[in-house]
Order: sequence, then C-alpha cells, then structure tokens
Amino acid sequence: MVTGEFGAAVRRWRDRVSPAAAGLPAGGHRRAAGLRREELAMLAGISVDYVTRLEQGRAANPSAQVVEALVRALRLSPDERAHLFGLAGLAPPGADTIPAYITPSVQRMLDRLAGTPVAVYDASWTLLTANQPYAALMGDPSGWRGHERNGVWRNFTGSGGRVRQTAEARRAFEAALVADLRWTAGRYPADRRLLRLVADLRDASGRFAELWDSGAVGHHEVARKTIDHPRVGPLMLDCDILTVTGCDLRIMVYTAEPGTEDAERLALLSVLGTQTLAG
Repeated sequence: MVTGEFGAAVRRWRDRVSPAAAGLPAGGHRRAAGLRREELAMLAGISVDYVTRLEQGRAANPSAQVVEALVRALRLSPDERAHLFGLAGLAPPGADTIPAYITPSVQRMLDRLAGTPVAVYDASWTLLTANQPYAALMGDPSGWRGHERNGVWRNFTGSGGRVRQTAEARRAFEAALVADLRWTAGRYPADRRLLRLVADLRDASGRFAELWDSGAVGHHEVARKTIDHPRVGPLMLDCDILTVTGCDLRIMVYTAEPGTEDAERLALLSVLGTQTLAG
C-alpha cells in the first residue's frame, strides 16, 4: 500500500531533477527548478493523473514496473531505489527478473551522448528510455504502453519502425530477434513479464511461433541500417548495440560516417526533431 511517504519521496526527488539533466528543454516559466508532473509522467511512461495520485497518496499498490520506471525517470541511486521500493511495500526485483534499472554510471554515459540517437532496452527488448535525437529519428515512443514498448512485439505485430529491409533481410532479422529472446528466456526463466510476452507473441504471430518452436538461440547484432524518415529522407546509419555486463541492458546507438550526406541529414534531423518535440 502506498503511503504519504512514498508520494513525498517522489515529489522531493522530482524537485531535484532539472529538465536539462533529464534531457528535456527547460522552456517556459517555472516555479521550481525540478521536473513538472507531466514531464515525470512522460519520462516514466505513465499518466499525469497517476503521478498526481501517487504523490498525494491516493493510488494504492503501484506495480514493480511503475516503481522501476519512476526510479529511472528520477535518476535514483541504488540505495534510493531500494528505499522507494520499500515505501511501495515491494522488494526490488530479484536475480530471476530481467533487470530494468539504469545505473548512475550508465546514465552518465547516456548524458555524454545527448546529441546522438540512443535508446536503452532491457534483455527482452522492452524500451526503457530513449533520448530526443532517437525519438526524432525513429518516432516518439513516449506514448507507447505495455507490449507496444517491446521491439520484438512491434516487429511481429506489424507496428515496426522506419527501417527499410528487403524481404530476405527482414526474415533474417526476425530469426535473430527470436533467437535473442530465447537466450533471454533461458537466462531469466522465471520472469513473469517475459513469459507473458512470449505467450502473447505466439498468439499474435504465426511467424513468431514458428521461429520460437525452432529452438534457435543467439544474439541479435546489427551493423548498417537504412532509415526512411518522413522529413529528411533516407539515412544510412551504423547501429551498434552495447550490452552492459551484469544487467544485460542493451544500449542502441545510431551514428553516421562523418562528412557524408547521411551525417548532414542526421544533424538536421536532430535540430528539427528537438524543435518538434519541444513545441
């Protein structure tokens, strides 16, 4: 059961996080230097009304996923994270649960890449956070909820992104995604959200079920991608995936070769995308 202490802690930590530190434009008159409720809601992927009710102690029993999302948005330390879980009457997820905690060291690395399209996924390819250049490049994910935030789900249910692929390349990509997800299932066999994701994918996609039943295990790795962007046209970019040892976070980074037209378009997109998101 959420208490007034939970809400007070969220409010206190919200007040100390500046928009700039969270990668948001500071614009507009502010009564305080911290995040507004709507900004925290956007960063955590929950509604403003729910943030309000949490802070006022009127929302009971937030899920571990909601608490973890607040931890990420508020940039809490490991001790603060444990404290917030305790105030929610929950234990932090154990070793049998896919980690969704972005450590302060990883967050500092993301801050240094603020001008580069970067997204962080957990081991099941569920999006945890994405910066503004990534949103400008691939589409704003702030409104995604539930399975929509999962890259495997989006690819197999027809709601994929802007990546251009031949039919052959797409089939290979799908096989790699499923093999990677099966590796994750072997590493975290008791993760209930992953079990539900796999079951729902099997129901939603015959192609996924076929690949899952093949039993292939591996890692999804990508190199070059062509992104068809509606505003600046096609961009051919390098896409690197960095895996954080110990927590299996996947950091996806898009870059362009310097001096190329792709680099110019990516730079233009970053400017246009930031203006669009701030408007």
